Amino acid sequence: MSQHLRNVVFKSFVVAGVLFATSCSPAAQPKPKKPQPPQITAAERQKLLKVFAGEFVDVTPGKGKFPKTFEMGSKTDDATERPPRTVTMSADFAIAKYEVPQNLYEAVMGTNPSRWKGPRNSAEMMSWQEAVVFCQRATLLMRSAKLIAADEQIRLPSEAEWEYCCRAGTKTAYSFGDAARNPDDEGNKATALDPYAWHTGNAAGNDPAVGVLKPNPWGLYDVHGYLWEFVSDAWHPDYAKAPKDASSWDEGRMQFVPRVVRGGSWRDRYDRLRSAARMPLPDHARSDAIGIRCVKAKVQR
Repeated sequence: MSQHLRNVVFKSFVVAGVLFATSCSPAAQPKPKKPQPPQITAAERQKLLKVFAGEFVDVTPGKGKFPKTFEMGSKTDDATERPPRTVTMSADFAIAKYEVPQNLYEAVMGTNPSRWKGPRNSAEMMSWQEAVVFCQRATLLMRSAKLIAADEQIRLPSEAEWEYCCRAGTKTAYSFGDAARNPDDEGNKATALDPYAWHTGNAAGNDPAVGVLKPNPWGLYDVHGYLWEFVSDAWHPDYAKAPKDASSWDEGRMQFVPRVVRGGSWRDRYDRLRSAARMPLPDHARSDAIGIRCVKAKVQR
């Protein structure tokens, strides 16, 4: 990843103090082009979907290594992460090991909007709205291929599900411990974080596929860094009135609602990659520092 080149590709804006390269605002955007059929055969798409179906980690709260409850947020860090709250996980689900790669995104959506191309690189440059459409289309394709049951769906995780899986049973700032830096680190360097995450201290000169670095204790890759990940929740500035379960804290509207992104990215300093770190983003915005990770779950009736 050429840091200098990435910093000048698009005009930038600041959200919660973090610099992003983004596409233009809705008013200035050109009329969307009709998606073209992916340049792959039906057999190739079926193979990609089968690989995707095999890359989910089953999560069974209250059984084995998966706790029934966890503490979400933080006591001492950013005000948006407070007050910490105990969340009760009520249903089993599965979460993808990896952020959605570009070859899968293109197979489902018919186009690859990503700036930094690579078939197994994380897909980026999609909006929250487009991420939801990806999940809906993937659901239909996988049901048709009998890769998921008729009562299952592919969707974005709720914010609580995301943090529960990122923490993976830990209570530390990161899933591997509290310290991102070693004593000799200076500037943006965070060498204790390097084995687990792409961040502004180690991303320059790299253009990685998903899953290159170490996973968290539950086998999930790139939950710290690489790309911020969309969740289903609308943005709220704190957890004062948050639900006590893991449901999505939404506003009942699908458009023009700020959404939450989690995990930090290659553009961010180490402290933005903590398990509790969160940030708002307009639901129409696109960035080469934002992608998606999917959940497979029963449809809630």
